[in-house]
Amino acid sequence: MDIETFESWSLILGVGGLIAFMTFIMWDLAKESKAGRFGTFILFTALGLGLLGFIIKTVLVEVVGN
Repeated sequence: MDIETFESWSLILGVGGLIAFMTFIMWDLAKESKAGRFGTFILFTALGLGLLGFIIKTVLVEVVGN
């Protein structure tokens, strides 16, 4: 495995792991604050849009760049 392949896979797994961890943090925050269903929905919507924006930006850069 060459260094470019390793870096590519490390980036995908690292960012994916961070996104999964941030999702866990949002869920734990909603649970600990006793936000209820509506509060949890708002929390996931507000914080999830930031993650979604990052993913969309990455996809757009790859599509437009090629």
